[in-house]
Amino acid sequence: MSNTFEIVLAVPMECQACVDSVSTVLKKTEGIKNFKVDLGANLVTTEGSIPPSEIVKAIQSTGRDAIIRGTGKPNSAAVCILESFDPKDFQQPVKGLARIVSVSQNDLFIDLTVNGLPKGTYYPSIRSSGNLSQGALSTGSLFYQLQPVEVELPSTLSTTINALGATVVEQDGLFSGQSFLHAKLSIDDLIGRSVILSKLKDEVTSDSLCGVIARSAGVWENDKQVCTCSGKTVWQERTDALNKGISV
Repeated sequence: MSNTFEIVLAVPMECQACVDSVSTVLKKTEGIKNFKVDLGANLVTTEGSIPPSEIVKAIQSTGRDAIIRGTGKPNSAAVCILESFDPKDFQQPVKGLARIVSVSQNDLFIDLTVNGLPKGTYYPSIRSSGNLSQGALSTGSLFYQLQPVEVELPSTLSTTINALGATVVEQDGLFSGQSFLHAKLSIDDLIGRSVILSKLKDEVTSDSLCGVIARSAGVWENDKQVCTCSGKTVWQERTDALNKGISV
């Protein structure tokens, strides 16, 4: 089974030096098999097995931003915004994002990024329902338990979100982390269900993060530069997303 997939990203570039800078960092990024940098279209296309969020971080290391425009084949991608329903988080409820891409009929990867959390252990799972009327408490029974993964921790990092297999970095007493998870499921199995992130291994609590899984664009399915709903450019929407806590 091949676990490689395509990712298309919008990247602001002005000249050949920009192309060379992005190309240099992508060549050094483990997990990227092939890539193409299109200066005229301001697009970067990669093929590989690396999490989309890691490609964003690699490009951002050059001083440029990157927006994921599509992953995988048509009808093979989904997304879930993880939010807190805790009243104390009402000013910034978004705490994470899960990008899901299928690599075969019953194999998919979940690129999970979280931020603004107290340090500790968190347990991700997929629930049977997408009902968020009572936050995570109304998401129904367990549909699929996501398994922890092993990572090698650099000595400079403070802790680990163990069940995610994610490294975390402290910022103002809160933490962020990223993990690449595997599930033996299809995208069709997930649409309309929910992802939760709980502090307890086998229990959903009122402060668990949760979000509904929705389809997202495959490669080349989302080439718009201006949103027809808001009238904003992709970069204006990017600023709005960053302000809400969505960083990838």
